[in-house]
Amino acid sequence: MERQVDSAAMQIRYLDGPRLRRSLLAACEHARLQRAELNRINVFPVPDGDTGTNLALTLGAIMDHLRGTRDRDLSVVAYQAAQGAVVGARGNCGMMLSHFLLGFAESVGSRARIDAQEFGLALVAGSEKLHAALEQPVEGTILTVIRDAAQSARRSVTQDFVPLVTNMVSEARRSLAGTPDLLPVLKEAGVVDAGAKGFVGLLEGVLLLVNGELAVDAPSEASESSAEAVAFPEYPQDDEHFQFCTEALVRGPALPTQDEARNSLRDLGDSLIVIRAGDVLKVHIHSDEPEAVFTYLRGVGTLVTHKAEDMRVQRDTVERAAGGHVRLARRPVAIMTDSACDLSEEIIRAHGIHVTPLSLVEDDQVYRDGVDITATEFHERLRVGGVLPTTSQPTQAQFLETYSRALEEGEAVVGVLAGSTLSGTFQSAEAAAARVEGGAIHLVDSLGASLLQGLLVLKATELAELGQAPNEIVAELRRIRARSGLLFTVATFERLIASGRVGRGQAMVGRLLTLKPIIGLSPEGVVLRFGQALGQKRARVELLRILREQVPQNVKKVRFGVVHVGIPEIVEEVSSVLRAAYGRDVEILSGPITPVIATHLGIGAWGVVYLVED
Repeated sequence: MERQVDSAAMQIRYLDGPRLRRSLLAACEHARLQRAELNRINVFPVPDGDTGTNLALTLGAIMDHLRGTRDRDLSVVAYQAAQGAVVGARGNCGMMLSHFLLGFAESVGSRARIDAQEFGLALVAGSEKLHAALEQPVEGTILTVIRDAAQSARRSVTQDFVPLVTNMVSEARRSLAGTPDLLPVLKEAGVVDAGAKGFVGLLEGVLLLVNGELAVDAPSEASESSAEAVAFPEYPQDDEHFQFCTEALVRGPALPTQDEARNSLRDLGDSLIVIRAGDVLKVHIHSDEPEAVFTYLRGVGTLVTHKAEDMRVQRDTVERAAGGHVRLARRPVAIMTDSACDLSEEIIRAHGIHVTPLSLVEDDQVYRDGVDITATEFHERLRVGGVLPTTSQPTQAQFLETYSRALEEGEAVVGVLAGSTLSGTFQSAEAAAARVEGGAIHLVDSLGASLLQGLLVLKATELAELGQAPNEIVAELRRIRARSGLLFTVATFERLIASGRVGRGQAMVGRLLTLKPIIGLSPEGVVLRFGQALGQKRARVELLRILREQVPQNVKKVRFGVVHVGIPEIVEEVSSVLRAAYGRDVEILSGPITPVIATHLGIGAWGVVYLVED
């Protein structure tokens, strides 16, 4: 929010789109600074030390959605914030915050601005939507503090947002201080509820903005991130019967209602929270049967992301940290990669993967891949033609920064990088890893790029979430890579000529004969020609024929990726063929090829990745 001069007083009389946007960005930025402290005090519903991490990832998604809009209508900004929260929601606290923001946005409706009284009503509507969405509402959590803060705003008679926000923060702090009286486990551990404290942090961020103050970091004792509080309670084996924190996001035009999905999943676990927002369905549940959850969701739409994290492994990690009086880590292994992996932002957020961006350099301007420029934006530049940026691998300093962030979350880090046969990225990462003490960094050369690398990253996250040791993850990825590969073809030779991958003589012959090469990567990461075909239609048939030869017959566990440069329509065409051959439920990731690869291939290029896990 910003202050508006009215007579001699500094007041805020209304809330519109820009003010809500600035307020939410300030709130998220401030609350994310408390990540370590929230992890430390996370003892409910399960003492697994991940509330701060989950909330920070959720808030990051909200911030990304808000940065993409400059709309002046409050309704548009409120909707964008809610959508960001739903897509990026992690854990109980993230899911609950999403329900609250959805309720707020629904109450705002189509209004361009609201006054203080309308603001209070919208907050209460958000609180009520959250309460109605919970199977077993528990007092002494974020639920309580949201309700108390919202009711405080609703009772306010002021027309000025400044005292209203000030009073809301005071009431939220009072409510937070009372959470141990409502939840015995909090009082026993000597802490307040972590999710509730995170919500207070959001409100405090708004108050800092209103008062013209800068957000400050959490107290120094929090930044040390000891495991003292979270390790104090016994793991609730009698109360918590389920092993896996299971989350998934589904998209589709005909999704079940929130209640229908909840009824279908209720018997598979507890801590069930379901969100339905437009064409998105988000599910969080503690379960012993995550695959049963995923099977149901595949039947109602497209399963975009899914994860199953072993909460007992997380708990063991916390106890090791407490026993050794070392920093708090929430999982044994954190996963990092680089932006050549072509994984969607939804998958990266769902698994908390740490990404180091490659760079595009144009004159004096440096664009970070996936941060300053998206693949789709770059493909449009390719279509127009002209001088294109050059590509650059990350520096050692960039990798060291990523390692540092990843080690805040995991006891060790496994990095899956773009192939050393294709880029100098792996060597840069390796040199940086040598500067990290304790041998905590374990690197895997993907001997590939795009979704071949991305699917290996995804497999690494799944193994890490199940508690596999770093050396076991590395060994399994190397085994799988030897059985997997990437095939692709191009529509034109111009970019291959410019990159030096194809000589002009070869390209001339290819153009004259309209030959389309079928190119692939060997198990050693070497680029090989697998075949060729006359014309694009025959190239598609030939590529898929070669693919069937490369994938072992009677394969039991295989995943695919379909990637492209500027031709999204190829995804469904190829995916339908793969489903017909390998089963309706076969996992197929898809997306545009990263700029650092697309610049060498040109518009119209596409490919298929196969990952054989047998």
